[in-house]
Amino acid sequence: MIVREILRLQTRGRSFEPLTEAVAKLVRSSGIREGICNLFIQHTSASLMISENADPAVQRDLERFMQRIAPDGSPDYEHDAEGPDDMPAHIRSVLTNTSVSVPVTDGRLMLGTWQGLYLWEHRHARHSRELIVTVMGDP
Repeated sequence: MIVREILRLQTRGRSFEPLTEAVAKLVRSSGIREGICNLFIQHTSASLMISENADPAVQRDLERFMQRIAPDGSPDYEHDAEGPDDMPAHIRSVLTNTSVSVPVTDGRLMLGTWQGLYLWEHRHARHSRELIVTVMGDP
């Protein structure tokens, strides 16, 4: 059995948007008890990740790291049609994930105790983002 939903959300600009609750709800409503849940983001300037869900310092450290390797406004970038964060957002997306998969058991996501699902918005402005959530398995 396959259940597919579109998850739409508005980001706050460059940030980590929590997804765990919304995805867990979709998994529960899918009726699938054993299988896998795949998330795919349909954008080139945001990404998905499974990361630490308890200490916000992890997200701040990830952002500082990414600023060092993909700085905004670098003169090295040719592509800047949408501003100084345009090319860095694409680099960040390529270096991270556009999809993640999580096992489903007993109708729930099998994330570890300290794991959470996040959309990592790489642009400074707010954006509307769409994710395809596909749950596959047995009822």
